[in-house]
Amino acid sequence: MTLITEQNHSWVNGSPWQSQRQLTVHNPTNEEPIATVSIADNEAAAQALNAAQTCFDTLKQRPAQQRAEVLMRWYQLILDNEAVLAELMTKEQGKPLREAKAEVKYAAGFVQWFAEEARRAYGEVIPSHSSSHQLTTIKQPVGVVLGITPWNFPLAMITRKVAPAYAAGCPFILKPSEETPLSAIALVKLALQAGFEDGAFQVLVTDDAEALVAPLLASPVVRKLTFTGSTLVGKKLLAHSADTVKRASMELGGNAPFIVFSSADVEEAVAGLMVAKFRNGGQTCVAANRVFVHQDRQEAFTDALIEAVDKLVVGDGLESDTDIGPLINAKAKDKAQHLIEDALAQGAQRVYQGAAGAGHFMAPTILLDVTEKMDIYHQEIFAPVVSMIVFDDEQGVIRQANAVHEGLAAYFYSQDVSQIHRVAMALEYGMVGINEGAISNPVAPFGGVKQSGLGREGAKEGLQEFLETKYLCQKFLE
Repeated sequence: MTLITEQNHSWVNGSPWQSQRQLTVHNPTNEEPIATVSIADNEAAAQALNAAQTCFDTLKQRPAQQRAEVLMRWYQLILDNEAVLAELMTKEQGKPLREAKAEVKYAAGFVQWFAEEARRAYGEVIPSHSSSHQLTTIKQPVGVVLGITPWNFPLAMITRKVAPAYAAGCPFILKPSEETPLSAIALVKLALQAGFEDGAFQVLVTDDAEALVAPLLASPVVRKLTFTGSTLVGKKLLAHSADTVKRASMELGGNAPFIVFSSADVEEAVAGLMVAKFRNGGQTCVAANRVFVHQDRQEAFTDALIEAVDKLVVGDGLESDTDIGPLINAKAKDKAQHLIEDALAQGAQRVYQGAAGAGHFMAPTILLDVTEKMDIYHQEIFAPVVSMIVFDDEQGVIRQANAVHEGLAAYFYSQDVSQIHRVAMALEYGMVGINEGAISNPVAPFGGVKQSGLGREGAKEGLQEFLETKYLCQKFLE
């Protein structure tokens, strides 16, 4: 291990914040403690605000090229520490080591992308209404940013926010999940090594998020809130941000439909579902939540899916043959088991259940004949559980797919070109995978519609979330 795994503290103004109160981080594989972290209090938050405000005066004046160079150094340091970061992530979050290594590259990809985008915060020259005036717009950083990130992708959810903020010239205060603070601490250390100014990226770890975040949301110094997490929490954060009218980006809950039409290639559809459902043990906001299968493909699809799922190995993420690690905690497992039991009690059939050990491990499960009256139809499962619904009509399945409050991601498989166009246009989701189960990458905009969020992350849109447009109207003097 390198120095990035030592000194497990919150980081304020470029230095570790040491306190008497400690948070213990546990390995979800065996519930053993792996580290203790100093907890940030309101004094730490106040100092972080002051440091960020001071840093903003400097950072916004930095040429974009300089910010880009710092980000490229951070990108390279993340890649240089791939093995350490991946092992750290597996220990505190539980995902298989090969998935953790893939996340390191994914996280670094956002840093690289926004290093390049930093130099492209273009303004415009507007055709004027008058020969005596010049009309232009310029882009300026929005200001100090507060970010709140989840535990399921503890590196990528941070770089996807911090990198564009820094590229735009905005200091960033991060409140990471209390389940996975070690990944956040490692990232801030690497950022400082790369040349981030002391107040440009700060990490506040807490076991009482509401108490820590409330004064930050109330402060006019914080001009932007970016959050990834549940819709319920996102609504509360938006309400608390209203008094100071903060800019907000919200990446909230999903309830992704995965539709297999009669023309679909069954083998390809099963392969896509294995990615869309079982990556990170089903603990993703874009995981396939409701699997709609046309009645002409139901038997073949179910048989092929059972065969594929039966090959999955559940176990310690550090073992080379592991495909699915533990769920993040006992509460997550209890929720998933309750959803399964409720569905079975209301008529669903359990057509497959794999093997899993004790503790937070959960066996891959396939349910058939799921209906809209069941809780599992309406809630994010966040577990390796497939809930299948058989359909026979294109328009009917589109109505079912859209008849939820969420609109983050959707997937469908078809070889009918006309159908592909119709369905892609009709699905009310921010992202649609067409004959593809893995849709997220740094160059494409990530985000949802309806109650799945506000704004976009990644792509050129991701930088704009941290920029304000200023209009300049100049009259030529005689």
